[in-house]
Amino acid sequence: MSAPRVVLVTGASAGIGRAVALAFLEAGDIVVLAGRRAKALEETADLSGAGQRALVAPCDVADPFSVAALFEGAVAQAGRLDILFNNAGRGAPPVPIEDLPLETWRAVVEVNLTGAFLCAQYAVRQMKRQDPRGGRIINNGSISAHSPRPNSAPYTATKHAITGLTKSIALDGRAFDIACGQIDIGNAATPMTARMSQGVPQADGRIAVEPTMDVADVARAVLAMAALPLSANIPFMTVMATKMPFIGRG
Repeated sequence: MSAPRVVLVTGASAGIGRAVALAFLEAGDIVVLAGRRAKALEETADLSGAGQRALVAPCDVADPFSVAALFEGAVAQAGRLDILFNNAGRGAPPVPIEDLPLETWRAVVEVNLTGAFLCAQYAVRQMKRQDPRGGRIINNGSISAHSPRPNSAPYTATKHAITGLTKSIALDGRAFDIACGQIDIGNAATPMTARMSQGVPQADGRIAVEPTMDVADVARAVLAMAALPLSANIPFMTVMATKMPFIGRG
């Protein structure tokens, strides 16, 4: 039987991050649960029933000192890092771009883009120096990396930027056995998407209810990406609610 992988999941306190962390734990891996809310991370650990394989690590990914402490602590406890699921993110109120406060723009960029960069940077450093070297980084993009929703400039811009970050890491990591891919998710049923059952703005100005999918299906997709050997990679995967209004016009 192979040794358990060491996985670090950011944003593991709820939603997609929690579902993915629980799936890795169910698979027998050691999972570092990172996020800002310690109590919610403890709930994730308790839900897993994985005991000492679930390592709770409060962290603010927008704070470089907090990220440094996260990775130092994770490696000190687990010895290495095999997989980073770079998932932590936030949105912004849907307001016209001309009314968007600069502070809101900066807050979204700091978490969604700078936070993802910082976590990837520390992961790459660790993966290059460990023995055996290498590992896999999976960035959480979004359907918004392909097509925006109305009044979503900060979120959409950062998710487009994640695509560039993914390509750069994938290229620069080749020589060091570091694979990097991105999963773009559409309408997973989480607290963040609960409003879709009440209707959300469409590109043509309508308000419409949108279908969602089980967040466990997202977790299965992430585990499929992570199951490949480092000699193979899924650079981009889109997983979405089949009937959501993404493919098509209007």
